[in-house]
Amino acid sequence: MADVQLPPSSPRPASYIDVYLRVISALMLRDMRSRFGGNYWGYLVQVLWPCVHLGILVGAMQFRGMKSPMGDSTLIFVATGALPVLAFQYISREMMKGYMVHKSLTYFPQVKGFDTIVARALVEIVSSFMGVMLVLLVLLALGADPIPVDMTTAIIGYLAAIAMGIGVGTVNVGICSVFPGWVIGYILVTISVYLTSGVYFLTNYMPNEIYYYMKWNPLTQIIELVRLGYDPTLPIQVDYLYVFGWIFSSITIGLLMERHVVRAQQ
Repeated sequence: MADVQLPPSSPRPASYIDVYLRVISALMLRDMRSRFGGNYWGYLVQVLWPCVHLGILVGAMQFRGMKSPMGDSTLIFVATGALPVLAFQYISREMMKGYMVHKSLTYFPQVKGFDTIVARALVEIVSSFMGVMLVLLVLLALGADPIPVDMTTAIIGYLAAIAMGIGVGTVNVGICSVFPGWVIGYILVTISVYLTSGVYFLTNYMPNEIYYYMKWNPLTQIIELVRLGYDPTLPIQVDYLYVFGWIFSSITIGLLMERHVVRAQQ
C-alpha cells in the first residue's frame, strides 16, 4: 500500500495574548532605543541619573556644611527623600511623553493608545528599581548602611511613590491628549512639588502652620513613610488613608480619562 501523504499542518494562529505581549515588548524596546542617542547604551543614562542626582545633593549639603537631620549619614538622608520623588516624577512624566512619541503607531490596528501607556510604565518601573539597586550598591561602597530598620515600611513607601506616578501619569496622558502643551507645563508642576516635598529637609521641623499645609502634598507623606523605615523614632505620623486615597483616585480617574478622552482623540 502506498504511503499516504498528509498535508502539512498549518501553523497555530497567534492568540490575543501572544499578539498583545509582542506589541508591548516591541513598544518597550522602542522606548529604550529612543533614549539618548537612539541605542540601548543611552538607556543607561536614565538608570545612572539617580546616582548623579544623589551626588549633587550630597555635594551641595557638604559644601554648605549642612549635617543630616536624620541619623549620621547625609547619603541615607538624601537618598530616602530623592529616590521616591524621582520615581514619581519619572514615571508620571515619561508615561505622558511615551504616549506622545508613540501616538502615530496607534494607526496600526494592533497598537492601542493604552498599549503605549502600559509599555512606558513598565519601562519606567524597571528603570526605577534598577536605579535603586545601583544607589544601594554605591551607598555600600561609600561605607553607608542602606538597609532600613523597618524594611516593610520603607518598601511600602517606595511602592506608593511608583503607584502614585502611574496614577498621575495616566491622568497626564488624558490631559495631554487634549492639550499637548501640558507636557511642558507639567515640568513646572514637578519642580514645585520637588522643592516643597522635603527631599533635603525634614518637614516636621517646619512651623506647625506650614507643616499642616505641606502634609496635603501626598509626596511629602510618602517621603516621611520611607524615612520612618530608616528611623522609626521620627516624630511624624503618616495618613495612610490619604496617601492611598490619592493613589487609587488618580488611577481610577486616569483610566476613565483613557477610555472616554484619549480614545475619543484617536
